[in-house]
Amino acid sequence: MNTATTRRNADGPGLYTRLVSGLVFPLHERLKHHDTVAVRRGLEESQWWPRDRIEALQLKRLRTLLADVGAHVPYYQRVFRERGFEPARVQSLADLQRLPFLTKAEIRAASDDFRHPAAGPLARFNTGGSSGEPLVFYIGKERVSHDVAAKWRATRWWGVDIGDREAVVWGSPIELGAQDRVRAVRDKLLRTRLLPAFEMSAAKLDGFVAELRAQRPHMLFGYPSALSHIARHAEQRGVVMTDLGIKVAFVTSERLYDEQRATIERVFGCPVANGYGGRDAGFIAHQCPSGGMHLTAEDLIVEIIGSDGQPVPDGQLGEIVVTHLCTREYPFIRYRTGDMAVMSAERCACGRGLPMLAEIQGRSTDFVVAQDGTVMHGLSLIYILRDLPGVQGFKIVQESLALTRVQVVAGTGFGAEQEAAIVAGFRRRLGLGVQVQVERVGAIAPEKSGKYRYVISRVQAGGQTQPGAEAVGA
Repeated sequence: MNTATTRRNADGPGLYTRLVSGLVFPLHERLKHHDTVAVRRGLEESQWWPRDRIEALQLKRLRTLLADVGAHVPYYQRVFRERGFEPARVQSLADLQRLPFLTKAEIRAASDDFRHPAAGPLARFNTGGSSGEPLVFYIGKERVSHDVAAKWRATRWWGVDIGDREAVVWGSPIELGAQDRVRAVRDKLLRTRLLPAFEMSAAKLDGFVAELRAQRPHMLFGYPSALSHIARHAEQRGVVMTDLGIKVAFVTSERLYDEQRATIERVFGCPVANGYGGRDAGFIAHQCPSGGMHLTAEDLIVEIIGSDGQPVPDGQLGEIVVTHLCTREYPFIRYRTGDMAVMSAERCACGRGLPMLAEIQGRSTDFVVAQDGTVMHGLSLIYILRDLPGVQGFKIVQESLALTRVQVVAGTGFGAEQEAAIVAGFRRRLGLGVQVQVERVGAIAPEKSGKYRYVISRVQAGGQTQPGAEAVGA
């Protein structure tokens, strides 16, 4: 029996939580024509299957998806015809590699051609555009049901169920703009409190800390930058948060740094569970109490590809490519996420058969390129700033091979000496001929979604500049 199950059996969910998870939420999903409850039950069974049985399920569902979209979806009718691809001849997951990659550009150029003619009402979504390529796309009820079920399964790993008190620190206009009366009633019934992450002024942070103390949530959910920011503020104010009874802090949508994890765990007195996914690609992976970053393999096929477009061996860094098996109504097949990760060859100590990511290193734009062509993670620059006294916040933008800009929120102890250390340190990493501009600012603004990014590079491997990359920081 896993750790979360043991904790749930020991503590036992409260009567209200049992009522919500067993009656209220299932009724809510049924009224919305979602199959979330049945899907979650299936996922909780299949997670313990051996790897070969999970792969057999993936193959079966892949064949069904390909046959359907190949017969009905205009975009894939055209692609299959041009490639001479016959879904009926798919014999293994590797046969998927015979299809081209799907990019944001293709979806933007042929948006209506991705819609299945038998699709019901589709929800319109968009990505935040932090890569410089915002994307509008559509999601059907099947995809929503599976994504909600996948998250639900993951929260139950940690002894948290639907109906337990939850504080969500988020900044997406989609959620914040949809707080109508019906949603407000639903959130109240589910005991979910949404805290907007757009503004992190001292007054707002005081308010967040007070609300968390009043609500006493069982779990936190949000950006690691926002949760760690609230945690540091509470610590600076001398407000104790370890007595709230928080079981876990779920973080997602940004790279989780070790320092952020340590801060959140120390201040809130709970473990941090890392999650990875996106509106476009789906709920891809989540960390279990044993530490494994498990893929939602029943719903997704994940490939890790190198710069040549070919799969890389387990243990090597590459770009994440996703085929979502529940997107018949608006298919995402071999979708390039732009995120970089390493696949694990290990099996988790928890006993689940779900494959794992060994490491998630962030977007391709989180990597910088030195003047000699060396590609390195933005951490190589972050460490220089993080170790300097008086640095309260920063944003790094690599504009070109010749120019990198650094914005710094300067506190006590930051002066000309620290500025010179930034310039010298960056030049050691990027090249002695690089111009490094340091600008002191009052605050670092989040991007439109409310997220923060430490590093944005507008330089591709090979030295070319990427047009339109949106620069945001933390």
